[in-house]
Amino acid sequence: MNVSEILKRKGAVVVTAKPSDSVAALSQLLREHRIGAVVVSEDGVTIDGFISERDVAYSLCIHKADLYSMPLSQIMTKDVITCSPDDDVAKVASTMHAHHIRHIPVVEGNRACGMVSIRDLLNIRVDELQKEAAMLRTLANGSKTELQDR
Repeated sequence: MNVSEILKRKGAVVVTAKPSDSVAALSQLLREHRIGAVVVSEDGVTIDGFISERDVAYSLCIHKADLYSMPLSQIMTKDVITCSPDDDVAKVASTMHAHHIRHIPVVEGNRACGMVSIRDLLNIRVDELQKEAAMLRTLANGSKTELQDR
C-alpha cells in the first residue's frame, strides 16, 4: 500500500500557517482543526517549515511567556522530512520511527498535497490485521468446503 491510498481514505487537506503567525494563532489553529501539526508556508503551497504541538511544548521551557507572541519562524523545523504519494507505507513508517516524528507532509513536485500521521499508519495496519484475523477465524472454524477436481 502507498501513501496516496491513505490520502484517498482520509482526504488530502493540508492545514498551513504563515511563518509570521504567532504561536497563539498556531494554538488556535491546532485546536480548531483538532490536529497536532501544520505545514508552515508563506504561500500556502510550498513548505517553508513544519511545526507540531511538541515543538511548542519544548519551546515553552526556553522562551517562557515570550512564546505566546513569538512568530512561528523562530521555533519551526526548517529541515522538513517529507514523503511522496507513491512512497510505500512501510517505508514512511520506518522513516517516522527513525526520526522520532509523528507527522510527515506529503509532497508532490514542489507542493504539499497531504499529511500523514502515525495514527493514519496505525489505522491502516489495524485494518489489515483485523482482515487477516477474520480470514484465519473463518479457516479455523472449519468452513468445510469440498475440494474440487481439476
